[in-house]
Amino acid sequence: MTVEWIHVQDKELVIDEIMDRYGQEILQLAYSYVNSVAIAEDLTQDIFIKCYKNLHRYSGKAKFRTWLWRIAINHCKDFLRRWYNKNTVSTTDYFSSCINEKENTEQAVIQQEEDCELMSAVMKLPTKYKEVIYLFYYEELLIKDIALITEVGTNTVKTRLRRAKALFDK
Repeated sequence: MTVEWIHVQDKELVIDEIMDRYGQEILQLAYSYVNSVAIAEDLTQDIFIKCYKNLHRYSGKAKFRTWLWRIAINHCKDFLRRWYNKNTVSTTDYFSSCINEKENTEQAVIQQEEDCELMSAVMKLPTKYKEVIYLFYYEELLIKDIALITEVGTNTVKTRLRRAKALFDK
């Protein structure tokens, strides 16, 4: 997506399209940081407001998605830096939403338990490991794209992936 100079009414159409295209991804990304559906939804709204206000700054040097994810990650990290929020974020929202009412076969229950255990393990990782695991495995981004989004080198991304996997083996 290329975003050039946009009239105000066109800007609103563009932000609607951006929200439709990337809304779920940004929500999941925010959730991976805060472990709360309600807080992730609030952060997602804030992220799209920032995107709207800064559309004129998008230069096209990177993919639009990368630019948007950079905004999202920075916003989530800023949120987590606040002392109050750092001490009150809960993971209970995720576990209550893990149960899928449509599937009630034994295999589905087993899969859900495994998924919840895996997500719980990922959420316990330090942020720098959690974000690369999320971007690599859940969003299926390339290491070079993760490096751009997280603003670290590709070797650092590889090291963080390796160390995160090692933490799972403990």
